[in-house]
Amino acid sequence: MIVTDTLTRKIPEMRYLNADNADRYRCIMRAFYEQYGKLRYWLYEEEVFALLTADPYFAGYQEDQCRQDLNALVEWKNLVVVQDTKNARTLEEFKTRKYRYMMSDYSVEIERFVEHLENLHIEGASLEPSLLERIRMGVEKFPAMAGENPETVYTWWQDLNQDFIRLNQNYQDYIRDLNSVKAEEMMKTQAFLVFKDRLIEYLRNFVRSLQLNAGTIEEILEGLARDQVETVLEKAVEYDLSIPRMDTEVTREQLLDRAQGRFASIRDWFVGKGGGDNEAGKLFDATNDIIRRITRYAARISEQNTMGINRREEYRKLAETFLQCRDLEEAHCLGASVFGLEQTRHLRGEESRKTDSMNSSVYEEPALEVVLRSRSRTGREKERRSPVRDTSVERARVLREAREKQEQEQKKLAALEQDGRIDFAHLPVVEPQVREILLQWISRALENSEGLGRTESGRNYRLERRLDQPPCVLRCKDGNLTMPAMTLVFEK
Repeated sequence: MIVTDTLTRKIPEMRYLNADNADRYRCIMRAFYEQYGKLRYWLYEEEVFALLTADPYFAGYQEDQCRQDLNALVEWKNLVVVQDTKNARTLEEFKTRKYRYMMSDYSVEIERFVEHLENLHIEGASLEPSLLERIRMGVEKFPAMAGENPETVYTWWQDLNQDFIRLNQNYQDYIRDLNSVKAEEMMKTQAFLVFKDRLIEYLRNFVRSLQLNAGTIEEILEGLARDQVETVLEKAVEYDLSIPRMDTEVTREQLLDRAQGRFASIRDWFVGKGGGDNEAGKLFDATNDIIRRITRYAARISEQNTMGINRREEYRKLAETFLQCRDLEEAHCLGASVFGLEQTRHLRGEESRKTDSMNSSVYEEPALEVVLRSRSRTGREKERRSPVRDTSVERARVLREAREKQEQEQKKLAALEQDGRIDFAHLPVVEPQVREILLQWISRALENSEGLGRTESGRNYRLERRLDQPPCVLRCKDGNLTMPAMTLVFEK
C-alpha cells in the first residue's frame, strides 16, 4: 500500500448520509440521481422542490428549507451550481440569481453504491460457472490481441477485467454467506434437508467448471511471453489515453501501472505468486469443505430423525423369538447374537471372582456392575446440595496438633544449639524433619549476599562457612549427608 494525499484526505461528499437532516438531504440526492438516469443533469430549485413535495412525506416542506438544503449540499461538494443567465431578459431577473444544480461525480458514485446496498438482500451473491468460461475464452485471445488495433484490444481488455472483478466479488460474498453464523444455524434445521440437494449440486457444478477452466487458464498465462503482455497492455493504454476527459488528466505511466497491476492480479489468481498457492486452488478447497460440511449436517439431521422412531414392534418380535427358544442354552446363543458385540473388545475393571476355577461359566458368577456417567453438559446429574458442616472442632484439633509438632521441632533444634551456635561438624544423629529445617536455614543464608537469615520464629542468624576445614558428615536416621563445614550463629 502506498499512502497518498488522495487516500488520507477526508470525503465531505459522504457527510449528507449521516447529517442531522439526512432524511431531507438523501431524498434530494435521490431525486437528482433518478433524473440523472433519465439524462436530465441540470435541475432548477423549483423543479427540485416540486419533485420532493409530490410525496406526502414533504407535505410541510417550504421553499426556504429547500434552498438551505441545496446550499448545504453545494457546500459539501455534492452538487455543482451555476447561475442561469440565458433566460434573463431584464436586469431585475439577472439580480434574482436563478441557479441550476447538477450532481458531482463523487455524488453519482455514492448514490449508485447506496442503491446497491439497499438492494443487497435482493441481489445477493452467486457462483457463476459462465464467468469462468468467459474468462478462459478471454485469456485464450491474449496472444492474438498483440496484432489487433488499440480499440479492439481496449474493448477486450475491459470485458476481461469486468468478468474477473465480478468473479472475485461474487465468490467472496457467496462463500462468506455460507460460512456465516446464520447459515450454520440454518444447516442444523429440518427445513435444510429440502434445500440441501440443490445447494450441493449448485456447488459441484461450480467446482467442475473451476477445475476444468482454471487449469487451461493457468497453462495459457504461464505460456505468455513478456513482450506479448507488454504489447497488449500498451495498446489498451494507448486507446485509453485517446478518450477525451473533461476535468481529469491522467498520464501514460498511471494507466500503464494500473493495467500491469490488473494483469498481475489475474495471473496471481490462477497461477500463484512466487510459486505459492493460487486463489483458484484455495476457492476449490473452500467449496469442497462447504460441501462436506453440508453433507455432515444433513447426515446428523437424518440420524436425529431415525432416533425418534418407535421400535415397539421390533422389541415385540424379539421377545416372541426368545419365547420360541427350546432351552436356556439356545436363549443364550440368541442373546449373544442380539446384544453381543460385533467385534471383541477388552474391558478392564476391578473384578473380584469368587472362584478361580477355569471351568466356571460366566452365567454362574455374579455380573460386574460398572456405573456409566454421561459426559454431556446437558445430561449431567444434578449435584447434591449439602448444608455447611461445622468444622470448628476439627480445625481446632488440627491447629493443636500442628502447634505441638512445631513445639517438638523447636525443642529438638534448641537441643542442638550450643552457646548460640549450631556447628554441623559436631551434631548428633538428627531426624529427617530436623535436617530439612536446617538445610532450609542454610539455603536462606546462601541466597543473602551477607549470609544472613531469619528462622520461622523470628530469630536472626548468620552463616559461617569454614572453607579451610575438610567437609563434615551430618548423620541422620535415614542416612548420612556429606557437606562443607558450616556453622549457624544466632544473634543474642
